[in-house]
Amino acid sequence: MANNNVLKGPAPTVDQINADRITQLANQYWAPHTSENHLPFDHKIVEDIYVQEIRGSSFAIRRIMMLEFSQYLENYLWPNYSSGASSHAHMMSIVVMVNEKFRERVPAWEPFKKRPDHFPAFFHQVLEACLDEENQVSLREQTALLVFLNHCFNSMEVDLIREQVKRLVSLSMWVSLQAGRREQELKAVPKWRKYWKLIKKKDNPEMLEQLHWERTFLQRIMIKFMQLLETVEAEGEIEPEKVHFCERFLELVIDLEALLPTRRFFNTVLDDCHLVVRCHLSNLIKRSDGNLFSQLLDMLKFYSRFEISDETGDPLTDHDMTQIHYSKITSLQKAAFAKFPDLRSFSLANVASVDTRETLLKHFGPLSNDMLREIAMYLNLVPPIGNKEREDWFRYDSEFLLELLVSRHERRASQLEALNEMPLYPTEEIIWNENIVPTEYFSGEGCLALPKLNLQFLTLHDYLLRNFNLFRLESTYEIRQDIEDAVSRLSPWKAEDGSVFFGGWARMAQPIINFAVVEVAKPNIGEKRPSRVRADVTVNLSVRREIKSEWESLRKHDVCFLITVRPVCNIGTQFTHTQPFIPQVGLVYVRGCEIEGMLDQNGRVMEEGPEPKPPLPGDTRTFRVWLDCNQYRTDMDLASQGKEDVYETFNIIMRRKPKENNFKAVLETIRELMNTECVVPDWLHDIILGYGDPGAAHYSRMPNEIPTLDFNDTFLDMDHLRASFPGHEIKVKTNDPTKLVPPFRLTFEDVLKKSKQNGVVDEDEKPHKVIVVEPHVIPSRGPYPFNEPKKNTIPFTPTQVEAIRAGLQPGLTLVVGPPGTGKTDVAVQIISNIYHNFPAQRTLVVTHSNQALNQLFEKIIALDVDERHLLRLGHGEEALETEKDFSRYGRVNYVLAKRLDLLTEVQRLQESLCVSGDVAYTCETAGHFFLYQVFARWERFLSRVRPASGKVVPVKIISNEFPFHRFFDNAPKPLFKGQSYEEDMEIAEGCFRYIEKIFTQLEEFRAFELLRSGLDRSKYLLVKEAKIIAMTCTHAALKRRELVDLGFKYDNILMEESAQILEIETFIPLLLQNPQDGFSRLKRWIMIGDHHQLPPVIKNMAFQKYSNMEQSLFTRIVRLGVPTVDLDGQGRARASICNLYKWRYKKLGNLPHVEYWPEYKIANPGFWYDFQLINVEDFNGVGESEPSPYFYQNLAEAEYVVATFMYMRLIGYPAEKISILTTYNGQKHLIRDVINIRCATNPLIGRPHKVTTVDKYQGQQNDYILLSLVRTRAVGHLRDVRRLVVAMSRARLGLYVFARVSLFENCFELTPAFGQLTARPQQLYLAPHESYPTERLADAQPRGSPHVAENMPQMASFVYNFYIEKVQAMKSMYQDAQKVWQKPGDHKAITPQRFVPQHPGGDRDTDSEEEDDRVKEEQGIVMGKGKDNGQKGGSGPKEEVVVEMIVNEVDEANEENENEGMSVDNE
Repeated sequence: MANNNVLKGPAPTVDQINADRITQLANQYWAPHTSENHLPFDHKIVEDIYVQEIRGSSFAIRRIMMLEFSQYLENYLWPNYSSGASSHAHMMSIVVMVNEKFRERVPAWEPFKKRPDHFPAFFHQVLEACLDEENQVSLREQTALLVFLNHCFNSMEVDLIREQVKRLVSLSMWVSLQAGRREQELKAVPKWRKYWKLIKKKDNPEMLEQLHWERTFLQRIMIKFMQLLETVEAEGEIEPEKVHFCERFLELVIDLEALLPTRRFFNTVLDDCHLVVRCHLSNLIKRSDGNLFSQLLDMLKFYSRFEISDETGDPLTDHDMTQIHYSKITSLQKAAFAKFPDLRSFSLANVASVDTRETLLKHFGPLSNDMLREIAMYLNLVPPIGNKEREDWFRYDSEFLLELLVSRHERRASQLEALNEMPLYPTEEIIWNENIVPTEYFSGEGCLALPKLNLQFLTLHDYLLRNFNLFRLESTYEIRQDIEDAVSRLSPWKAEDGSVFFGGWARMAQPIINFAVVEVAKPNIGEKRPSRVRADVTVNLSVRREIKSEWESLRKHDVCFLITVRPVCNIGTQFTHTQPFIPQVGLVYVRGCEIEGMLDQNGRVMEEGPEPKPPLPGDTRTFRVWLDCNQYRTDMDLASQGKEDVYETFNIIMRRKPKENNFKAVLETIRELMNTECVVPDWLHDIILGYGDPGAAHYSRMPNEIPTLDFNDTFLDMDHLRASFPGHEIKVKTNDPTKLVPPFRLTFEDVLKKSKQNGVVDEDEKPHKVIVVEPHVIPSRGPYPFNEPKKNTIPFTPTQVEAIRAGLQPGLTLVVGPPGTGKTDVAVQIISNIYHNFPAQRTLVVTHSNQALNQLFEKIIALDVDERHLLRLGHGEEALETEKDFSRYGRVNYVLAKRLDLLTEVQRLQESLCVSGDVAYTCETAGHFFLYQVFARWERFLSRVRPASGKVVPVKIISNEFPFHRFFDNAPKPLFKGQSYEEDMEIAEGCFRYIEKIFTQLEEFRAFELLRSGLDRSKYLLVKEAKIIAMTCTHAALKRRELVDLGFKYDNILMEESAQILEIETFIPLLLQNPQDGFSRLKRWIMIGDHHQLPPVIKNMAFQKYSNMEQSLFTRIVRLGVPTVDLDGQGRARASICNLYKWRYKKLGNLPHVEYWPEYKIANPGFWYDFQLINVEDFNGVGESEPSPYFYQNLAEAEYVVATFMYMRLIGYPAEKISILTTYNGQKHLIRDVINIRCATNPLIGRPHKVTTVDKYQGQQNDYILLSLVRTRAVGHLRDVRRLVVAMSRARLGLYVFARVSLFENCFELTPAFGQLTARPQQLYLAPHESYPTERLADAQPRGSPHVAENMPQMASFVYNFYIEKVQAMKSMYQDAQKVWQKPGDHKAITPQRFVPQHPGGDRDTDSEEEDDRVKEEQGIVMGKGKDNGQKGGSGPKEEVVVEMIVNEVDEANEENENEGMSVDNE
């Protein structure tokens, strides 16, 4: 299967493309850049291209790619399509182009929006060709038509498409059912009978024939398929086209069954056609080339019997399914009893004894063909004999009828039971099975037996199951890469005595010295597997200290793999990643295990905790591991049948990077969710499945919308508030301007009115939006300066305020945040406002990455949130840039330290009040002290300063009577100003609040005196104390069971980076708590993300493209039409750079500071323009190269980019302000190598901040970006506009793009950005006389004329001479220059030593050059350069140090390199 999906042959070069016939025709007729000279439309051209280029080339993907890329569909086919007049070739050309767009994953339906009135006729022409009653359409064409039809059914969210396809799958399609079956179905659901009569009544007699044709379309195409399928012989040759057609047909039917709108009525028609049974009996599934067909058929069986009510769309429980099964069997028994005396024993047996396949075959197998047919007719499974001529496609043979009766009535295996018995770790049989885990190089041509993530799902069970299967397979694919990498590094060879000799070493794998199973616990009641299996693994860690500590710090629940290899290669054999892996290393078995802990000297597991583990002597370490109980049972069953005992053979243990090793916990979590009653809030349930009104969960539609909200410090002043609500009338409760200061409480009168009318709003009445503003004063918290609350300083824009308002209200809030629009600031303000408005509620904060979580947390800390209410879970808190520790144990230590501080304060208070006794000993004694001493004195004070008689009290009495003067001796003086009674009284109350808070906190901390262990204390903190709990989505999936068992509760979820989180990892955080009385307590779900940037990284292209696994839940519900708040003011990039990507968003403008901050006003020194597209031609006749599949490199671009970086460093740019990005892993590695050779160790230049791929740099930014686009033959994956948006939006001040202009300027999807880039010169314009920083303004041109870099060799030569000049200028001070200057292009394109993933976000490196060097050292490749001189992401050592490092031999260097420099120029 994998072989079908790899594109064969090299991609054409640009010269070949330009000389190509397609390109010449495009230039004459439709290419956008020759639009002035186009010839008129000629239908012969369409015929000719179809016959020669598409059909004539057997639908060759290269020809179709070129046609589609040339904008054939947009500019020629669709604009000239005419209803009823266009030919078959014209229609087929459109179909092929649309299919190609879907294969390339670029928007396909946009062109049709221009002439939508022609679409119905086009669609009808497609349907006619599908049925092909005159046999004029080839099988290859019919397959293309099926694929197109499937794309239509999967694009129901597009109005134009939905209008056409819904007619094919509505209730009226039941006209194709047998009359008896139809009557049976209508009887079961009376409301459908009513609709059926209505349809009959409304039908227009003149249109009846066409309507009937449409309604029976799907039935007729199924009949056609079955007739074709039954022509397949059991043996002999078979046309591959026939197999492909059958596979694609099943794919179409599966997709129709897997969506409720298409399934509802189609499922009955499918059942009535008995398509599944006829496929099951076909010869194709018995053949080896029917393997994929057989897997697809299993999927179809699963969906055709899916546990859902087609009538209501509700999920059916196991009990419901059992009832349906029983009713089918009993109706069969009744039929047998009434009509067939021979079956009396069957009729009277109990159901459980006759509902297996074996017993059914025993009872029905001996019956004659006539009897079987009578039973089938009685059950309305086949039509009466009289209808045989009309319905001649039915089968009546005994084999078919018997299978039909048995398959309908046999007991179905519980799917959940099978799932619960499935081992979660993949074994060698799955890991290297291409049918289950396809190869990386998937082109998108064929179909696969994989679940798809569509817009809609049948039930939550279906949703979880599809995600479970895909997540499992994607993890298996990553595990395969890890095993291949680690085991081949160990170099297992066969020793002379036949044992295994390890000739290499690996950081992530160790040879096993000893392995023993130490415990097999008895099965739990009702289960067959052992309840626990434990084993001990011993390894010898005689490795570098840091690697040893990595092994020793394996945590509980970390997953490792036990591997058996029996190599056949002799010592010294080289391993290569381009050859099949298993034969090279002789891999036999792979089993997963989970670490329980490392054993100490006494053989006990060392417990984890905040304290470091005690050191162990020697290098031998033993780990206790848990094995998979299901897998162990299976293996032992096989061993008892004489097979080898797997557990006596292991000789390698492999660990994985913790970040990528969460698969088992996630799978266990999904499996647990499928076994529990998934309680998603009612207001969210339908939206997650993709049904109902997409706006139903918007706050304005929620029944519990809150009319009055405290916006706290959201607004800076009254003017800011007025500006934040355009279109609203603002009323204020006070006219005193001195009192109109934040915080403000806002009442929305339209909401108030709606709640009074119980949510009923008059549609015709235009809502008059009035906001009543009430300023309120936060009560004083004490007399000290640190008691002043921290305030927000950001002037939020109106859309940001709308997002904050939506986030405060109950319901679902989606915030789309383009690059630089302050998503994090909005998120933090929402969190703060929820915290102040609803102090009893708890908020869960979830992000995709630790980096984003830490950014969010640092901003929360800066707001007015009490830090005792903050908690950060997971292992990323180490990177928090704060002195404070917000992890669980860090918070416990904080509470314990805070308790001591507070008790010290209590003691000071006790002394100030001259009270005897040890009241500050515990929280409990402090509580008594407060009640009997402190509060009593406060009440006495109040009775004196607020006499009940209402007498006026002199101001000074407050100061005289105040009982806590001595305690507040250390506060700013004077404590009481003595000017007004109200002011002094507020000060006195503030002081008491300060004291009261001490005792309130101590009361909260009292539990810490009762709980003694750190673990118990941290649990208490999580469940009771913390109000804002932050974690990554990975941590949520890993720890779900633990959190639920602890009784964790929360009311609100806020998710950042939602568009980068997998569907399932977004869903799991909704269910980290047990429901209360069968209801979820979740009130708000706020998702902040940007679906116009890159989706989650899925490394396997088959899962990414075919299964659409890269779809995030955020993107899906945006596609469904759920209302969003689109942030519309960016503050990151210069306005000119923002123009390169703002076209992708609804309404994106610039914040004012982008115009007036000094850095934006100043030009980029040394450059003529702030952004430029630089054309890079072939160097020595070579453009892009591909030393191994998908490892794309372009040496000319790499040298050009590095030369530009060196130029920037030489004129003074700091290295940490420059990042180099590229779109391919191969180019990233090449650029790093060029930097290592050219400048990494040169103290004047050093390394840039980062060299990485665009995908890995999402979410980050830098002042200056140098971007290499690599490709010169085909645009590649930059056609994904999301990647373009990320690439264009990383730069703040300067963006310089190096690419083959002629290729990218013609790409339809990229036109809006490349149109602006190509408007400027395409050679690099420099101003070398300037230095960084400059005073030249951004809109001023540099003085003089530009230095134009014509090409890469000239730029390299110029930079070299420029460098020599710079060093010469410093000659009297400096002592050395680089002696040997390599010609650019001398560096050879590199072939990867290891497997490098195709996905640019999937490379396993850490994006740090030191890591790269380390890996090369591991491989035994010595860099030849000392890496200690260059600093990561820095600008090299400071100038003073440089003076000592450069030796004064510039003239010598000049002489040595003079010829080289000249030859560079001439190249």
